[in-house]
Amino acid sequence: MGAMGDKMPVSGARRLTRPVVLVGMMGCGKTAVGTALASRLAVPFRDSDAEMASAARMTIAEIFERDGETFFRDRETEVLKRLLAEGPGVLSTGGGAFLREENRAAINSAGVSVWLKADGDLLWQRVRHKTTRPLLMTGDPRGTLEKLLRERTPHYAKAALVVDADPAYAIADMVDRVIAVLAGAGVLE
Repeated sequence: MGAMGDKMPVSGARRLTRPVVLVGMMGCGKTAVGTALASRLAVPFRDSDAEMASAARMTIAEIFERDGETFFRDRETEVLKRLLAEGPGVLSTGGGAFLREENRAAINSAGVSVWLKADGDLLWQRVRHKTTRPLLMTGDPRGTLEKLLRERTPHYAKAALVVDADPAYAIADMVDRVIAVLAGAGVLE
């Protein structure tokens, strides 16, 4: 991946009008692209998983293990709504956040959703060596990832905007593509 500082910041004329919420599968680049995008647009970067881990003083995997997925998803909705209320910025969500209708409605009401769409091969290349993905702690993590992708794609397809990932893109390239999509949708003024 390329360095995040490769590109100049967007001029002051390009102002974000509402929160941009990055959605998609684990490994699609929500945190990396989101951090760089926020920097380029000179707005805050917020990460719902990081907020939850900080509040719980545990990793996401530990929260899942201790309290279960239902508890986690309920807290995720609370955190998401709080972060959306903080105004314009870039928000990275956990891979499952956009599956809940309540979360999609909150995102659509306060901001704009952007699906960072990546295929199974790219996602696997990015997550296969990570031990921080509780949903992949199975006997067949690749099969589990592919199953999750199949199940979640119809939900992600409900995002307002879509940006296709490509293995050849550096982070700066993805940021350029997201900015172009946001500008075309009138989210940047």
